Amino acid sequence: MIILGIDPGSTRIGYGAIKKDGNKLTLIEAGLLKIPKASKPEQLMALETELQKLLQRIAPERVGVEKLFFFKNQKTAIEVAQARGVIVNTVAKRGLTPFELTPSEIKMAVTGDGQASKQAVARMVGHFVDLNKKKFIDDATDALAIAIAISNRREGVDI
Repeated sequence: MIILGIDPGSTRIGYGAIKKDGNKLTLIEAGLLKIPKASKPEQLMALETELQKLLQRIAPERVGVEKLFFFKNQKTAIEVAQARGVIVNTVAKRGLTPFELTPSEIKMAVTGDGQASKQAVARMVGHFVDLNKKKFIDDATDALAIAIAISNRREGVDI
């Protein structure tokens, strides 16, 4: 099964794809979607286009998206919510229902601690998936954590 995790942001959208074969998880690819510096409508259209290309290339059977949970900056929260809307809509157009998890649900699934630091999450991602000694930007590592978190879920229920 191929699983794609997406970490939405206001200007950087991380993604991470893994393959699950039994209990083994293998890295397919991870990175950032290329979103140009442009007006917000142009950025959202570019996000949809880039995500469509990624979904076509990777052909995931399951997609996870981080929920917008809490933001100190209202402007950033609105921009992330807009990106999430485009992501959820684009995934749904492919006939997939995205799994939506809060940051603490992702941290709990990957580290066993819902308050874990980004560094602890990144270390555990490396434990579950051989990163081939590559260093990934936080957004991509977070997206891999999302994919790992939903790798043992079925319609929101832990297996």
